[in-house]
Amino acid sequence: MNVELPLIFLVAIFGYFGIKFMRPPTWLIVVLLLGGFLLADTFLAPAIESGTKAGVDSVNGTTK
Repeated sequence: MNVELPLIFLVAIFGYFGIKFMRPPTWLIVVLLLGGFLLADTFLAPAIESGTKAGVDSVNGTTK
């Protein structure tokens, strides 16, 4: 069985419960979001993409 959900949906759920249960300061949320956005277009992008793909494959049970 494959799980197919839009990424923004998963990020929204994770963010909602993370903020609700952990109560991080607002500046930390802004720094993490902005940092992730800025890192997505750097030399680290391939590592981020492969890590994300590995996680999705693991959830879907399609690991090699």
